[in-house]
Amino acid sequence: MRVEVVLAWPDRYLRRELELPEGCSVAEAVEMAALDVAGETVATAVHGVLARPTQALREGDRVELLRPLLADPKENRRRRARGGD
Repeated sequence: MRVEVVLAWPDRYLRRELELPEGCSVAEAVEMAALDVAGETVATAVHGVLARPTQALREGDRVELLRPLLADPKENRRRRARGGD
């Protein structure tokens, strides 16, 4: 089965397409893609939905490596509402 693993930053991204055997997990795909060499991801998602490392993948899935937030989204919205941004 073919899956995609993506690690993104605001200005760039890394992407790997993998051909994996049926029944592979999110953790196995992340390991095979070897994109997170700096260990900066804190979670994974499949098509934008948080995923456990043991979750089985299906043909065409996109695994997203999630990095820590740099700012609190709620605080950003408050600042914009006050006109500070």
